[in-house]
Amino acid sequence: MSSQPQACLWLDQSPAEPRWPPLAQSARCDVAVIGGGYTGLWTAYYLKRMAPELEVALLEAESCGWGASGRNGGWLIGGLAGQEAHLRGLDGERREQARRRLFGIVDEVAAVLAREGIECDFAHGGVLYAAARYPEQEAAGRRWLRELRRAGHGEADFRWLEREEAQSQLGARDVRGGVFSPHCAVIQPARLAQGLARAAARLGVRIHERSPVRRLAPGVAGLDGCELRADVIVPALEGAANQFPLLGRCLLPVQSLLLATEPLPAALWEEIGLARRQAFGDLSRMVTYGQRSADGRLVFGARGGYRLGGRAQWDFDPDGAEFAWRERLLRQLFPALGAAAVQYRWGGTLGVARAFTPYAMYDRRAGIAMAGGYGGEGVGAANLMGRTLAEWILERDGDLTSMPWVVPEGRLERVRRWAPEPVPWLGYHLLRGGYALEERLCAGNAAPAWARRGAGRLAAALESLLA
Repeated sequence: MSSQPQACLWLDQSPAEPRWPPLAQSARCDVAVIGGGYTGLWTAYYLKRMAPELEVALLEAESCGWGASGRNGGWLIGGLAGQEAHLRGLDGERREQARRRLFGIVDEVAAVLAREGIECDFAHGGVLYAAARYPEQEAAGRRWLRELRRAGHGEADFRWLEREEAQSQLGARDVRGGVFSPHCAVIQPARLAQGLARAAARLGVRIHERSPVRRLAPGVAGLDGCELRADVIVPALEGAANQFPLLGRCLLPVQSLLLATEPLPAALWEEIGLARRQAFGDLSRMVTYGQRSADGRLVFGARGGYRLGGRAQWDFDPDGAEFAWRERLLRQLFPALGAAAVQYRWGGTLGVARAFTPYAMYDRRAGIAMAGGYGGEGVGAANLMGRTLAEWILERDGDLTSMPWVVPEGRLERVRRWAPEPVPWLGYHLLRGGYALEERLCAGNAAPAWARRGAGRLAAALESLLA
């Protein structure tokens, strides 16, 4: 294979080619799902499993799995971004109930993969958040672990690894320790999305690809030349939600960029580790993440930018500065890579909710059910939210619709919105500047301790302001 940078690794391995016909004429159904990513596919899948008689249709602008669901880092986390804030407010059995739901995500997905025969390189090796490259990360990791304990998580869920044990798992530069959790698996994202689409279609979900929705209102999704009417509309759009006034500013569309090396030899993997295909990241605010792919590549990413006006982005310049920065960071973390080539550079758009906590919402008056704001952790979260929306729409008895991440009273207007532009653009770039300052002062270990502490406090203060 050429060493020249190419498109998304996952989509190159599993091209997102349309399998189902566009919607060619106006139609009606019970539930219309807008978006063929994880949230839409899981919602449609569970609706049909729970109520086979229900008429469910799914509209996808491109091909199922073409967007963020086919381009992400492949972490299947048993949890939600910002879950500590939710859990701290619960007591006793309610907290344990919520924890079981969160940590059960990985096993639930594994059960569906087995039942539906979906092959997506699933490996349940846990995740290591390493304190690497500079000492401030160790302090950050220990603070986070204290927050996890206050939220009710015990040693079996998150534990501190001292230097030697952490280094035995991850052969990255200057690993001082880290937080390990077993509640994470890795997958090949595009294969999961495409397998889910086939499973949903077998159950009777009517899938229409190359069917972009241009107008969205309660009870109707308008396309070019036709429309789909339904009792319930599920806009499962994540980072693309801002294109519709009905959903405007519910989510902040943020870019994330990834790299993948060429397949690495066994001797190099002996140095790098990840023998169980653990997911990994370092405990910096730059939100780094990675995995060892099934074909022996090192896949690595970090949070990207935000475009004025909240515009989604799917095409990136592989020779751009943002990819060059990520490759430098990758090689800093793993100097053993030497001359190993980076073969793939790609990116996509994810959605971030206000206060950085995902949510589910069902407004019966408007017939709108939605979930999102996963903050880059949607592979697993979308499964939980898909089950939640299905239970809610079908009015089934269960505990999912009473969980703390559900919007109170099920009202669309209760979803917290981001401020109008240019406030989000200015705030996000100010926050990134704070992160970059902290990274620059801490990573080299040359700045005085007071400057490094000040940069960390500044970054934390900016996070609070943006939330």
